[in-house]
Amino acid sequence: MGVRVVVVDDHRLLAEALASALKLRGHRVLAAAAPAAGAAELVISRAPEVCLLGTATPAEPGVFEPVVRIKRERPQIAVVVLGPVPSPRGIAAAFAAGACGYVRQDERIEGVERALAKARTGEAAIAPQLLQGAFAELLNPAVQPDDEAGRLLRLLTPREVEVLMRVAEGEDTRLIAAGMAIAPSTARTHVQRVLMKLGVGSRLEAAALAARTGLLDRARPGPSSTEPPATKG
Repeated sequence: MGVRVVVVDDHRLLAEALASALKLRGHRVLAAAAPAAGAAELVISRAPEVCLLGTATPAEPGVFEPVVRIKRERPQIAVVVLGPVPSPRGIAAAFAAGACGYVRQDERIEGVERALAKARTGEAAIAPQLLQGAFAELLNPAVQPDDEAGRLLRLLTPREVEVLMRVAEGEDTRLIAAGMAIAPSTARTHVQRVLMKLGVGSRLEAAALAARTGLLDRARPGPSSTEPPATKG
């Protein structure tokens, strides 16, 4: 029996791709959206059995405020977080806010389905190896955390970073070309170079990798940014 689910992720392409995969496997997707705000309102209004909430920065303060509101107003809705390779702080913050599960964004669809089934029945939906890894990091913290996003950004030119951001927003070659004022053939070449440098085989994989590592959030300019997003090339 399928699960009634809402998929929320800041990256529209990922939300829609996951929603499509779940529909094909017999689940009832009530909504798939990428709201910068309003995630809690969307979930509360649709009243699913389970909400899949994507985030690239699970350890950031306030990122799980929508979970707190959902559980306060609709405690019967189970929330499973879709996040990057988790840190102990990220897992702790998710469960403290009221989430009942944590699934990696690069998990196979079968793993996501298992998490949905567990969450619907009130079980904790988190793989034992994720908990083991979190505990291991707590007991033996790394001297310097692995900065995968920084490493990937250093592989890309500023223009390729912009292309990757547009790919993650679901733009096709025509829209990328129009938005960057370049020829479609040039846009296609940039996309292929991005895929090659990231070591992935498709645009969806590139978007998933960027979301999992937090690369896109690092690449976006901000008032406190003191480091250029990429090297020149």
